[in-house]
Amino acid sequence: MGYAVVLGEALIDLLEDDLDGEQIYRQAIGGAPLNVAVGAARLGGQVEYGGTLSTDVLGDRIAAFLAEAGVGEKGVRRVDVPTTLAVTTFEGAEPAFTFYGEPPSYALLTPDDLDRTILAGADVLYTGSICLLREPFRATARDAWSTFGGLRVFDPNVRPKLLPDAAALTALRVLVEEFFATADLVKLSSADAELLYGDSDPAAAADRIRALGAQAVVVTCGSRGAHVAAVDGAALLPAPAVAAIDATGAGDSVMGALVHQLLTDGRPSGLAGWQRHVRYALAVAGLVCERQGGATAMPTPAEVTARWGQL
Repeated sequence: MGYAVVLGEALIDLLEDDLDGEQIYRQAIGGAPLNVAVGAARLGGQVEYGGTLSTDVLGDRIAAFLAEAGVGEKGVRRVDVPTTLAVTTFEGAEPAFTFYGEPPSYALLTPDDLDRTILAGADVLYTGSICLLREPFRATARDAWSTFGGLRVFDPNVRPKLLPDAAALTALRVLVEEFFATADLVKLSSADAELLYGDSDPAAAADRIRALGAQAVVVTCGSRGAHVAAVDGAALLPAPAVAAIDATGAGDSVMGALVHQLLTDGRPSGLAGWQRHVRYALAVAGLVCERQGGATAMPTPAEVTARWGQL
């Protein structure tokens, strides 16, 4: 098994909660790429994280959490700005995010900060999410993506509150399609797909992304499962039945599980192989939804087996 490089944001989520009838905000370490890195590592994958962490106490906590999760930090640079906060509110189990902190502590990685040796030796490269909305990270991700020789996986992880108008949405669509065109795997949610393309049909979005050049597309559809499109066909896979209490990080756990599967078994040659990968990923996400969400909810292989048996 080789290793993956995960490039993107790490931040602090403030999660809306209730304590004895009083509304509070529970602190949790998060950021979609960090969740992906931790998810893949907890499942047994070797992962190197690349990004910027603040020098403040919250940045120290994130760094300690990554180390405890077994995620490599050779690609981390510390920056002297406050850690970005994502205030999270809920409609049922689904989270909505509002971000605070300028400049964003998570988007300051420059092309010169890339560890080229680590990148050259990796088998999988992941990037995506809100860090792509800002420079210098956007240039850094483009640089890493264009020079990488292994499997490239991407998740747009669209956050509507960071898109103030139609022009911003159009610019984001152009940007993410640049990455879609050369991706081995694109994972996005049905909400992402509808925002980007104005169509609630995940199959239509997957076909559009595949037509741009992506080798495989997985569109997660919450409790309905996931639509999988590959070179030789497409299928809708059901999600396992769970008693969801918090969906924070569930989509990221799907990507983390897929990164782990790519490291373990390589890129599938067709739909049947992608279906096996995605079934496992949906089982991981189902377990995450039964816990208080975020990076701390990412399970180990033993926990997955205890919940679902051998997959």
